[in-house]
Amino acid sequence: MQKTGKKITPVQLKDAVVRSMADTKAKNIVCMNMEKISNNICDFFVICEGTSSVQVRAIAEAVEEAVYKLTGEYAYHSEGHTNAEWILQDYVDVVVHIFQPDIRSFYNLDGLWGDAELEEVMIEPEYKRI
Repeated sequence: MQKTGKKITPVQLKDAVVRSMADTKAKNIVCMNMEKISNNICDFFVICEGTSSVQVRAIAEAVEEAVYKLTGEYAYHSEGHTNAEWILQDYVDVVVHIFQPDIRSFYNLDGLWGDAELEEVMIEPEYKRI
């Protein structure tokens, strides 16, 4: 497998992650801009929920595929695939967190990093054809 060699910005990477989450019906997608936080560990956290371990895995696979197509690279680090209650994917500039709802609520990353700018992602509803 060859890398694309294409340089992308953290914002482009974040946007690709969000699109892939939306395409796999992820719920409650939030982007946290960490750039203005001193000693930040990345530029963005992207957090979402899946309703089951199967969906959490599917979202993680979709993110991995989208990022690979865009950059030719896989996550620097990834974990949580076995239980699929919380899958973390570290793309250095963007860290992805895919939770089941009760686990997300328990760890409350949204509140823990309260200094970050928060962007809730609104997914356009699908319209049925008549």
